[in-house]
Amino acid sequence: MGSGWDEQKWPAAGGSAYTISFEERYALLIGAVEDYAIFMLDPTGRVASWNTGAQKIKGYTPDEIIGRHFSVFYTDEDIAAGKPQRELALAAQQGRSEDEGWRVRRDGSRFWADVIVTAVRDPSGNLIGFAKVTRDMTDRMRLAELERADELSTQIQRAREDEQRRIARELHDDLGQQLTALKMKVAMLEGHRSGMDGAALRARSRELQRQIDTMMVSVRRIASDLRPPMLDDLGLAESVEWLAQEFTMQHGIEVLAHIQLDDLVLSGFAATAVFRMVQEALTNVARHAHASKVELEIGTAAGCCRVSIKDNGVGADLSQPRAQRSLGLLGMRERARQLGGTVTLESAPGEGFRIDVALPLEAIVQAE
Repeated sequence: MGSGWDEQKWPAAGGSAYTISFEERYALLIGAVEDYAIFMLDPTGRVASWNTGAQKIKGYTPDEIIGRHFSVFYTDEDIAAGKPQRELALAAQQGRSEDEGWRVRRDGSRFWADVIVTAVRDPSGNLIGFAKVTRDMTDRMRLAELERADELSTQIQRAREDEQRRIARELHDDLGQQLTALKMKVAMLEGHRSGMDGAALRARSRELQRQIDTMMVSVRRIASDLRPPMLDDLGLAESVEWLAQEFTMQHGIEVLAHIQLDDLVLSGFAATAVFRMVQEALTNVARHAHASKVELEIGTAAGCCRVSIKDNGVGADLSQPRAQRSLGLLGMRERARQLGGTVTLESAPGEGFRIDVALPLEAIVQAE
């Protein structure tokens, strides 16, 4: 470039002028930006520059952060998973990487960030570092969460009404009809008992007992739909294994269950939530997956209880809104959210469907 680009005279107070280079103008521009954290990393990921926006968003002064590795901005979970290194490797390979997720400020608080990392190379193509641009998207994310919460509330209310209608229908059509039939049989027995011998009375009595047994089965089934009693009697692991066996018998889909909770005792609320999430995931498999096998795993790792349900079915395109907003998945996300956990999905057409749930142990363990 010519000197007209490299240097420029800028007016100063009193009518005089001073000369400023392109590099100085660029540094002033970057330094003045407050809405974005813009800074450089050396090839190993150590912070090499720091602007006003970075200090505002992340809380570090230049003296505190320059020279430190940029992984200090990531959560412990992301560091353990190697996310910072993957982002640099991807940027070096493809020229840039982009990510949205939780980042950590100097005071330990988290914020939702949109991050772009761009590889910087010299004229010979050698990697000399990375340019990193971070925007605090917490307010926008919270607004989106409120919108999703409103949608979820509507869906949950609709599901609750559907469930109430189902229970009312079962009580009326199943239990109600059995009670009516029982009442009629008792009335008939009352009207004819004087003309019946002992054998006939015993036969009618056994018939009434069978009718009562059938009604008791219906009552237990309806009560079990509201809350599985086996959770209290047997615990989560045995209840989920029973659920997997019942699912296989009913739908002919093999469920390979591996449950390893050691001595972990979940609270009643958490145990019910995990049971229902597994139940909803299996229901989705039966309805949509066209699968022949399901792999179900429940265990603990990295301070979390982890639940994984994977099928070998037709899969789904997760970019489509329908897959993200189905009622069963919304219910699972809400149950996980109530326990401070997360639900992640992995799928592609023809590659099956996987649901991973992570629940922090401190939120689910039974208090002593």
